[in-house]
Amino acid sequence: MSLAAEAAARLSSTDHPLLLEVNIRVLLGELSRSAGRVLTLEDLPDDVLESWAARGFDAVWLMGVWTTGKTGQEIARQDPGLREVYREALPDVEEADIVASPYAVKAYTVAPSLGGNAALAVLRRRMAKHGLGLILDFVCNHTARDHRWVTEHPEYYVLGEPGMATDRPDAFFAVGTGDGDHAVAFGKDPYFPGWTDTAQLNHLHPGLRRALTKEVVKIAGQCDGLRCDMAMLVLEDVFCRTWGETLPAGEAQPTGEEFWSEAIAAVRKERKDFLFIAEAYWDLEWRLQKLGFDFTYDKKLYDRLLREGAFAVHEHLRAELSYQQRSLRFIENHDEVRAARALSSPAWHCAAAVVISCIPGGVLYHEGQMEGWMVRTPVQLGRRLVEPASEQMVTFYRRLLAVVGERIFRRGTWRLLESRAAWHDNPSWSNILGFRWQLRGEVRVVVVNYAPLTGQCYMDIELEGLEGTTLEFRDLMTRAVFMRERQALLAKGMYFDLPPYGFHIFDVKPARS
Repeated sequence: MSLAAEAAARLSSTDHPLLLEVNIRVLLGELSRSAGRVLTLEDLPDDVLESWAARGFDAVWLMGVWTTGKTGQEIARQDPGLREVYREALPDVEEADIVASPYAVKAYTVAPSLGGNAALAVLRRRMAKHGLGLILDFVCNHTARDHRWVTEHPEYYVLGEPGMATDRPDAFFAVGTGDGDHAVAFGKDPYFPGWTDTAQLNHLHPGLRRALTKEVVKIAGQCDGLRCDMAMLVLEDVFCRTWGETLPAGEAQPTGEEFWSEAIAAVRKERKDFLFIAEAYWDLEWRLQKLGFDFTYDKKLYDRLLREGAFAVHEHLRAELSYQQRSLRFIENHDEVRAARALSSPAWHCAAAVVISCIPGGVLYHEGQMEGWMVRTPVQLGRRLVEPASEQMVTFYRRLLAVVGERIFRRGTWRLLESRAAWHDNPSWSNILGFRWQLRGEVRVVVVNYAPLTGQCYMDIELEGLEGTTLEFRDLMTRAVFMRERQALLAKGMYFDLPPYGFHIFDVKPARS
């Protein structure tokens, strides 16, 4: 088995993979400036790969490897609203810093500035030597406006009536082809204006589906997994609702076969261990999982961690385990406000990170999250603000990743624990979350007071698999040790008195006599 195959097999063999998102265009730009020469993917320094592996990540999602076009760059530079966003993120922004959105893909070939496909292949082999899988993006809903299909196969796109590019410049752009002029729709999410640097694909067109499936199969030969952008937009009912009034009468009819079923099956004929991740919203995650996705974004948990509190999180975690094991948890990514800013205190940030890291499913961490960076970099920029690292956050994440990288969290059995009031008229118990992991004779218990107030509770610590009359609870984050009598735990549960956003990750075992 090749090193790349071994890395892919390791990635697919755990229900709890730890993934890292990296803005590779920005990172290589920084490294090139430090080196005084242009670096490509194959030149990525060994110490970078070693740092990713040492932290315990199973795979790295390199965001931004594909070729973008001049049209996308021009639009990114001309949009006055985006200009303001750029200045907020990078006060000294220059024209050269504005590249193009990596989600306006002109071609699924690695950008020449990054070294092309050959450089990616070299990097993938080097990553595999460190046990790291490689995840890349696939944008299913749209292409760049200057993708070759726009002129060679306009039938692959959603087309408006002649003149709509003039009448509706907010929704269509004009394209001249060998068979005449066309008005091509901008790609869009139905709840927002169109993305003016993109062209909307027509997922009801059989030729487009065949061509796009070939692209997916080709890309799968270059990596170990795909993060599929806005995957729910191409579900047939969603697509028909979005574009039914634009497509010619009678054409907005579902085929009865979902694109994702076809594309995923085509890849898995060759790569049974290939990983598919769906960016997904609108309660469509379960449907996408049933169509073959290994993991779907858990945006609802993210929202509850930010806005709804512990009780909502606890209820969310009552969902079927099979669903949770295929959910991808996160507290930031390139689309969201940085966790260090959104979760406005280090204590809150740490508590949220413990929650997402200690429940079933995959965990997505974002470059800079572990350093406590505050500024989200717009995806159209090729340079970001240089921020100092928070030593507090660096130390915290180093410990956390070491703990959740243990085999028990990768292969063990998880349960949601229940809290109850420590005394009458003390409602703070409802803010305290508890989880239990077990792998054969090993047990971990995680307790988090997910609130800005001190909280007390009794929690039922399930003791099956644990021998001894006295049990030792060793906190793996602080090394503090607590001894508890088995009979007291059985009678009342374990008492906790936790500060705001306080937490423990306990290794539980019989006390030494």
